[in-house]
Amino acid sequence: MLAIIIWTAGTRLSYFIDAIAEQTKIARAFLGLILLAVATELPEFVTTLTASSTGKGSLALNNMFGGMMLQLAVLAIADIFVKSGTLSSKLHKPTVAIAGLLCITSLSAVLIIKTIGDPEIALHIGAGSMLVTVLYIISMYILYRSQGRETWSPVDLPEDQIAESERKNRFDTLSLSRLIFYVAIAGLAILLCGVLLVRLGDTLAAQTGLGTSFVGASLLALTTSLPELSTSIAAVRVKAYTMAISNVFGSNMIMTFLLFPNDLVFTDGPIINVMDPSAIFAVGAGIFMTAIYCIGLLARPKIKTMGMGVDSLTVLSCYFAGLFALYLLR
Repeated sequence: MLAIIIWTAGTRLSYFIDAIAEQTKIARAFLGLILLAVATELPEFVTTLTASSTGKGSLALNNMFGGMMLQLAVLAIADIFVKSGTLSSKLHKPTVAIAGLLCITSLSAVLIIKTIGDPEIALHIGAGSMLVTVLYIISMYILYRSQGRETWSPVDLPEDQIAESERKNRFDTLSLSRLIFYVAIAGLAILLCGVLLVRLGDTLAAQTGLGTSFVGASLLALTTSLPELSTSIAAVRVKAYTMAISNVFGSNMIMTFLLFPNDLVFTDGPIINVMDPSAIFAVGAGIFMTAIYCIGLLARPKIKTMGMGVDSLTVLSCYFAGLFALYLLR
């Protein structure tokens, strides 16, 4: 029941934000990176802070970084719902690819900081989490400045302007104030049901006897990634392809930002220093999978293999291989 509510709320959320983009003329890529990504990340925000505040820093980190892997796999599933061509061939602006590369930059910084050790600055807060937060702010500024800049553009693509006549969003006629209200209601539903679902999953995981690392990177990540799955598929159905991808990349960028608030409530030193092999592997896999999609956004494959683009198929294969590796590392 909780999963159904999250799915329905996430689907409506995509429709509402797509209608907001239509009325305000704000780029769908930027709304996906900010508004949609923040709304779908609310369960992760609560569950990771809860874990960190109770001293379960490793569980919080595995939930965060395992969730990154799963959200990238979500794009592969969304690719199946693209009727003609592939998801990565539908974009005609560089903003989403830039977001993916910025996400890789932040994740790489996390690995570097973990390797050399995160020095404690004050109040058990590490310099690394503060650095990642600064990188996130800089990334948002770069993405904001990139809106509307036609540095390059494919010429054979039907997104935004060309696909306007194909739009089928019945919420376009609602007023902006009502759309914003509905976005808030959908976000609240995702938050409440997401937290309850994660608690149920945590209880089930404890009864199965699986390690917290594997549980955080798989079961908890699965339950908290339901909003991203529903919103991405819904965005594809209304042909808001840019929003579908920017939602996932934006969510993963917010994941890195969440290191700082988790570091604030984790009292056993800088939280990056407690990354276990599972979390480190998940970060490396996240970098690899994001890079594959960035290549896909530039190469823009149009032929589907097994119902999806070759980049999506590769990412989905990497996810299942990574899940098996996480099970061995538990």
